Order: sequence, then structure tokens, then C-alpha cells
Amino acid sequence: MRHHLPATYIDVLKSPGLGYRLKMAAIHSGAQIFGFWQKPWAKATEASDEYGFLDEAYSNYKYRNPITVPETGVSAAAFHDSQTALELPTDFERVSSLSMGAAGDLMPAEGLELSKDIFYENVADVLLNVDLSFANLEAPITNQKVEVSFTGGDAPVMGFTPSEFAAIAGHKATNFKALNFANNHALDRGLEGLDTTARLFDEHGIKAVGTPTAAGDYGRATIFLEKGIKIGFASATQDLNGFELPQAASHRIHKMKLTSRRAPPDIELLTRQIADAKAQHCDFVVASLHWGYEAEFFPRKRQIDVAHALIEEGADLILGHHPHVIQPVELYRTKRDKNRIAVIAYSLGGLGYRWYTAPHFALGLILNMQLAKGLNAGKEVTYIERMDAVPVFQNIFLSHFGDVKLKRLERLEDHTGDRSTSPLNGYASKIKRYADLVLK
Repeated sequence: MRHHLPATYIDVLKSPGLGYRLKMAAIHSGAQIFGFWQKPWAKATEASDEYGFLDEAYSNYKYRNPITVPETGVSAAAFHDSQTALELPTDFERVSSLSMGAAGDLMPAEGLELSKDIFYENVADVLLNVDLSFANLEAPITNQKVEVSFTGGDAPVMGFTPSEFAAIAGHKATNFKALNFANNHALDRGLEGLDTTARLFDEHGIKAVGTPTAAGDYGRATIFLEKGIKIGFASATQDLNGFELPQAASHRIHKMKLTSRRAPPDIELLTRQIADAKAQHCDFVVASLHWGYEAEFFPRKRQIDVAHALIEEGADLILGHHPHVIQPVELYRTKRDKNRIAVIAYSLGGLGYRWYTAPHFALGLILNMQLAKGLNAGKEVTYIERMDAVPVFQNIFLSHFGDVKLKRLERLEDHTGDRSTSPLNGYASKIKRYADLVLK
């Protein structure tokens, strides 16, 4: 790990001018002195059409000073003190089983293609060498020239080159089977980015979640059939960073308001997809949500309410992404089926955040799960039998062939708990504090 690399993109941000810098510094100084952003800002929004200078200041502040306590009314202990545990009913008769791996954001980074077949080598067994593998692709694949500039004011416009995508799409001969692409950066490269991404997904044998190409598929679930278990994915993003789809392509991205400060969460598009999955006789339903508030380690109360509502509507697993940090994984016993325990991962963080080294952004979470389909009291059901939450972090290191940066995911447990004083283990100990905060 080269510690002189930038901690976050804020360290390389090119601000618009002196006035911008002075105003931003004044707000951040006030926040430090008076502590009014030690807890989540109640008036925060992630909706681009509501975003103002104070929202940008709050976002920039959190990138350097992540919010490590929940908002008022949300108990951190409640996520850890539950007596709920994953277990199959005693009279369950197994018919088939399926393994599943899930992760959060896959981020672009210049030179990423040099890490092909290196990036996942330590985690492929829990993420990719499974029956169904999932993550969120955080930027489009594009044939346009990929340059990322951080100028302040607007969200960065990002993109993967095809070779960068090939490095992050899988490990050796195994690619992800499902990639969510309904996220706030999906339209960064316009319709060309959407089309190129769809084409490259096809070439790599990956099915897109949340970005239907046909108008008739808008509002419908994305279906997978593995090991005799039919799984339906519902998906939506809360924003598109201010970009708008043309009318003729309005069906191309599932989008809905989830974190507006002016309106309550709208979950109709998600419930429609869940209903469609049930109508197609899916055994198990997953909701993929690009939502929440960046650099906050706990979900807001409105998110918890939405997650529980979606579970009661028929979702069995919620996979959240977007905050770039991890958040708790809740085991929720449903009211609709007393034997069903749903897993809610409010944010899985990411599997690499450009070439930056901030410990809170380096940490990600992989869920490795086992689903079991069978009969219970004469009824065919599919439950989550086992779930392991595996904390991982990105290691940036130099190749043996010169000053070339490479990335590899490391399991946090492999670099903590011993007496080694290596720089990598020292870095891992800083990351572990955030993992312990969220996962206990």
C-alpha cells in the first residue's frame, strides 16, 4: 500500500475558484467547531434536482470525515442484538440448493486492466466461484475517451474502457452472472454508454439488472434460473446525477425517488417488479437498490422502513449499494411467513475506490450465501440457509516490473489479529475499526 496516494477524490479536486474554496473551508470549519455534522444531517438529500452548495459541502465533509453514528431514532445496537438467526424449519425437506455471492460497487480506475486475473484472486471462491454472482457496475463501459475530472459542483462523469471492464468483470474464465447497472452513473456517457455496456455484458455472458433494453421490459423483473431455483431481481436507482433519458429511451433505466428531502420514498416501481417476479413463479426475489447517503455507516430510518416494506411485499433479499462505505446486514423475520428470515444488506460498500487509500472507502463487504429450495408443511419454499459476511479491502501495490500500480482484494481477516507490523497489516487494522463498528 503506497500511503502517499490521495486519500479520496477531494484531495485532487480542482475547485472552481477562490470564492468556492473560502466558502467550503468556512462551512467545514464551522462543522468541526460546532459538531453539527457529527451525526447525519437531517435535511440531506441525494436527489440531484434538490442539490445545492450546502449539500455539496456536506458531501465533501463526509468524504474526509465519514459519519460513524446513526441518525436520531436509529439504534446501532439494534442491528447486532437481534436474536434472529438463519435456520431452516425442522420439517423442511430439501429439493435443491444454490450458492450465491454478492458485492457492492465496481469502480473504474485508470490502468485497472493491468490487474486482470489478479484483482479477485483472493476472493474468487466466495464471490465468483458460485452458482449466481452479483455486483453493481458503478459506471458505463464506453468507446469515448475516458477522462475523469473533479472540478467541484457536479458529480464526476465516469466510464470504463472495454479493457478496464474486462479486468473487473470476473476472474480468469469466470465472470459475474448478474450486474446491476441501474445507478446514478449509468447515463454518464449517454446512450452510447448504455448501448456499449449492454453489448459488452452480452459478450461476457453477463445479464444486466435494472436497465431493460426493450420498452416492454420496463417495470419487469430480471429472471435467473440456476440449480432448479428461479430467482427474480427487482432493481432501481434513486438518481441519475441530473442526466435525463430521451423520451424514446425512457424505459432504459429503472429510476425512482428514494432519498428526496421534499417527498416520501416512492417504491411503486420496485413493488411492480416484485409482483412481476411472483407472477413468473419465482422461488426467490432479490431487490437491488442503488440508494442511501454517501459516507454514512448506518442507514436512515426511512431506508429501514422501505426495506421492511419491500420484504413484506415479497422480496427475500435486499442488496444495497451507493454509499461507498459498508452498512449493517440485518436479519429480518418476516410477518408474511414466520419461517422466512430475509437478509437486508443496507450497503455492501465497494470493491475498490479508484487509486485512493482512505480506510473507510477501501473497505467492502462480500455476502456468500446458500439458498435451499424444498417443501415445508407441503408447500414449496426457498429460504436463505446460510449467509457469511466477508469484509474485504483493496490493496494497491507495485508490480515487480517497475512503478506500475496494481489492485488486489484482500480478506480483512487475513491481515488482522496477528503481531505483524507490516505496512499492509497496519493499514488493515485501521480498516478493521470500521468493520467492527458496523458488523461487530
